[in-house]
Amino acid sequence: MDIELIHQPGNTAARVSLQKGEALTAESGAMIAMSGHMKITTSTHKKKSGSLFKAAKRLIAGESIFLNHFEPGESHGEVILGTNLAGDMMKMTLDQENLIVQGGSFLACTEGVDIDLGWQGFKSILSGESVFWVNLKGSGQIIVSSFGAIYPIEVDGEYIVDTGHIVAFNETLDFSITKAGKSWLHSFLGGEGLVCKFNGRGTVWCQSHNPRSFGSLLSPNLRARRA
Repeated sequence: MDIELIHQPGNTAARVSLQKGEALTAESGAMIAMSGHMKITTSTHKKKSGSLFKAAKRLIAGESIFLNHFEPGESHGEVILGTNLAGDMMKMTLDQENLIVQGGSFLACTEGVDIDLGWQGFKSILSGESVFWVNLKGSGQIIVSSFGAIYPIEVDGEYIVDTGHIVAFNETLDFSITKAGKSWLHSFLGGEGLVCKFNGRGTVWCQSHNPRSFGSLLSPNLRARRA
């Protein structure tokens, strides 16, 4: 399977070429175009590794409850994937390891990668961000997306990141949700709210824009729909 990221970095799409016998699982609605003989099936779980319980958890995390599975027919084929928000994408290869992904940033993965969820804790409810994060584990290729640019931060010790700017991070990092300032009042008055405090060694991938802040900026200017 070959994954090519095109039109980077502002309007990235993923062109995925599959050989016969290979399969790709993607978020529903991510397909822009595909070969005529590409087969697509839809389910609430990843093939051979899913359950309705996992699908329900994915829905809570802000992901779609449905997943699409792409497989070529008698010969090779390709599918092009995109996202709702303009930004970049990143492809990675997991080798019997875990990657924690912010809800909404997961786009696709190959067979061998399991999709599960992790609970952030009750404090994350107050942050206004996703309460759950997607836990990708196993071996295979994955694609994640960002709103705006995406860049890595190498953590060795302690590092603090706004929860709305996190795309993904290594499971080797310990983390806790906490206030940004010295007091809860100063944190919320300063507009930072809650942040994620990482400890240990690993990589955090961040996005330059915060989808929730962008939505809040647009909301006052949107007209209410007529019934």
